[in-house]
Amino acid sequence: MRMIFVTLPVENLPASRAFFTALGFEFNTDFSDASCACMVVDRNIFVMLLVRQRFGVVVGRIADATAVTEVITCLSAQSRQEVDDTVARAIAAGGKPWQPPVEDGPMYGGSFQDLDGHVWELGHVHET
Repeated sequence: MRMIFVTLPVENLPASRAFFTALGFEFNTDFSDASCACMVVDRNIFVMLLVRQRFGVVVGRIADATAVTEVITCLSAQSRQEVDDTVARAIAAGGKPWQPPVEDGPMYGGSFQDLDGHVWELGHVHET
């Protein structure tokens, strides 16, 4: 079984944890400490939030996500309402809107930027 770990730099780890907790995510404390937090997306999908200093030790130069888009992380949603609700919660928790909602055939999507400018999309595909 494969697992995926997406690793993102964050400026303020407690604020980032609070932001993603407000979106309904939980954290695995076994893989978290004062400089990183392991956010559980699904059974085999995790996002490692690393403070910028620790992230920089691993990669060197870090892209400024508030100035350039370094990656788009897209998560599936169970419904159009879940897309809209999650984007609304993200903005209420301090995130920023990114692109307007998109409807393309059976696909509906919404997006936001987190506290550090990382882009997150949510997509729902309506089965016909």
